[in-house]
Amino acid sequence: MAIVKWEPFGHVATLQDRVNRLFEDAFPRYGEAEDDLSLCAWRPSVDIYETDEGLTVKAELPGVKKEDVSVEVKENVLTLKGERKADSEVSDDKYYRRERCFGTFQRSFSLEYHVNPERINARFKDGVLEVTIAKPEEEKPKQVTVNID
Repeated sequence: MAIVKWEPFGHVATLQDRVNRLFEDAFPRYGEAEDDLSLCAWRPSVDIYETDEGLTVKAELPGVKKEDVSVEVKENVLTLKGERKADSEVSDDKYYRRERCFGTFQRSFSLEYHVNPERINARFKDGVLEVTIAKPEEEKPKQVTVNID
């Protein structure tokens, strides 16, 4: 009889493999997730930060044309919408690998103060959309003279 080192948790890994196989058999995946474009939901990355002048939103939009982007403000919600279109000059059967996502996107952000739409500026340069929202002007107290009879 051979002497074998005892490993108290050696069978746990085997059990984990069996449970994984059980779930893979019960719920098969049709195609790999990385190859299935229907699972691809594109959400551009966004940075939001405050400056002395107001709020700045920067969104990375590589491959998106300026004409395909819109910025809207309604009821203190800033919405960025757009579309990144797929390359039409290459047919689907010519691809070896396709990892980039295409299609429409929409990102909405609640603003903490009322925004004047005329005080919003947006610029699009090098695939980055930069939206600056000016802080609202502070309401100054108005002094009213009261006549007492």
